[in-house]
Amino acid sequence: MKVLCVAEKPSIAKEVTSVLSGGRSTRRDSRSKYNANFDFKFTFPGHGLCDVTMTSVTGHITSMDFPAEYAWGRVPPGRLLDAPVKIQPDKSKLAIHQNIANEARSANYLMIWTDCDREGEAIGYEILEAAKKGNTRLSLSSVWRPHFSHLEKNHILSAARNPQNLNMKTVEAVHCRQEVDLRVGASFTRLLTDILRRSKLVDEIVSYGTCQFPTLGFVVDRYKRVKNFVPEKFWYISTSVEKSNQTVSFSWAKTHFFDRLFVVMLYEECMKSTHGTIKGVTRKPTSNFKPFPLTTVSLQKDCATYFKMSAKEALDAAEKLYQSGWISYPRTETDMFPPEMDLRSIIQTHTQDSRWGHYATSLMTVDGKYGIPRKGRNNDKSHPPIHPVKYVNLETITNDKQRKVYEYVVRRFLACCSTDAKGFQTVAELQWGNETFRASGLEVTEKNYLDVYTYRTWSSTEQLPPFVAGERVNLKSAEVKEGKTSPPNHMTETELIALMDANGIGTDATIAEHIHKIEQRSYITKKKTGKSHIILPTELGMGLIEAFSSISFANNISLSKPFLRKRLESLLKEIEEGRATKEFSLRETISLYKNAFALTAEEQSVLVNEFKKFQT
Repeated sequence: MKVLCVAEKPSIAKEVTSVLSGGRSTRRDSRSKYNANFDFKFTFPGHGLCDVTMTSVTGHITSMDFPAEYAWGRVPPGRLLDAPVKIQPDKSKLAIHQNIANEARSANYLMIWTDCDREGEAIGYEILEAAKKGNTRLSLSSVWRPHFSHLEKNHILSAARNPQNLNMKTVEAVHCRQEVDLRVGASFTRLLTDILRRSKLVDEIVSYGTCQFPTLGFVVDRYKRVKNFVPEKFWYISTSVEKSNQTVSFSWAKTHFFDRLFVVMLYEECMKSTHGTIKGVTRKPTSNFKPFPLTTVSLQKDCATYFKMSAKEALDAAEKLYQSGWISYPRTETDMFPPEMDLRSIIQTHTQDSRWGHYATSLMTVDGKYGIPRKGRNNDKSHPPIHPVKYVNLETITNDKQRKVYEYVVRRFLACCSTDAKGFQTVAELQWGNETFRASGLEVTEKNYLDVYTYRTWSSTEQLPPFVAGERVNLKSAEVKEGKTSPPNHMTETELIALMDANGIGTDATIAEHIHKIEQRSYITKKKTGKSHIILPTELGMGLIEAFSSISFANNISLSKPFLRKRLESLLKEIEEGRATKEFSLRETISLYKNAFALTAEEQSVLVNEFKKFQT
């Protein structure tokens, strides 16, 4: 019996071949320079020893487009919202198509080794369609779908021996998303470009995307809040007490007021008392909680914060580590480890490292050091949290970004398997007149996970002197002070990722690409300020968002806010879960965009006038 295996990337094909063949395979070139064929034998349960050929693709091998008669300039842009679409082989990947068709001719089964996510399922279906060109006997019933999240030997062997079916509901969700993106993106891109070119405001193509514009909208909104911010004065009462040669500042429980006269009145009432009284002192245990298991969004946010990497750079580095077999699949929403996962065996492999090996050893040997990982609220049921699969000496990782990401993944994993940091929080409460003030001190007694997770800090503060409840104290200082409100900070990539995730803009796997696209299109720019990078809108990006904001769309319809895209992402999940059909979801979504398109076309003069305000 013959089995044709197809992986999503050449590197994955090579690694899986090595495992399944036991290192005994022969390599043949194909018509595609980078997608070789590997021949070997493998025993599949119920089928015995089979002849196997492993080959690969490079992501999607088909593209969705309109027929030629709907090319730019041949039809009004609005026609694209109803125009027929076609799925055809990507012209740049015809050699890959032909190789799959050729290798499938004698195959009895097709085994799809694509990434186990939404896009991977759709690519698997594209592979089946290509294989059917060479072997019409192949069908969905002939497809084996291994589910794997990393390239460790036993994991791959188990996936090969326990394949599942290709999930056509997921494929339909991807096709729905692709069609919405094509129709909406093409129609609005042509409309915007035509309007602004006729007005001689732009020369280039002005590209619209259903995820890119809400992402840009977040940046513009923050920029406007900073620019338009007007500081406001406030007043508060500040006090301090001296005891045991130590000066302790107490914070007002009411924090502050914007009415100076009111604060002065309270202060004058307090001044009738010549001393204060310690109402109480509490000393309670406190903890600094270890992190949740690692998701894609958390990886991107932390790499932006700790290493100043863009979301795309972080995900690209993680992808390379995954393809090398060093970490698990880096696209996951799951923040809880499955109960059957052998976490201790992973820890054991890291006891040899010179940087974190001593800590890993303590987790294995010292009572109380190991802690059951926290459980988050998300489980995509496809992949576990990101974690190290194999131990690698950092010195052997030549790429700086990959080295940083690998170390971060390891330290995060070890932190998850640790106990929380522990300490004591002491709070003293001061009564002066009718007002209450508080001072606090922190004593860290056990750092625990912080010993390995060096990206966070939590340290003891100066300890409070031995205040006693009921004691009278003289105030060293007491005065009314003035402050003013501060503007919000400009957007950082960490914050932008969090906003996109919270508002359903894209998925954990596509957030990085959306940010990268609006930067490529010169809608945003990144600027270094001190040790951090901020994201600012360009004049083009600012003009586009403000132009759309000037149009009075109906409730919950906006081309620069997340409402429409969030609704689409919700519908895609319903398709996957069988609660909605592709046809219904497509019809509902396109109907909303049609309304927005009609109003945009009708009020294009408003759009142009607003856009002009932001062009120099």
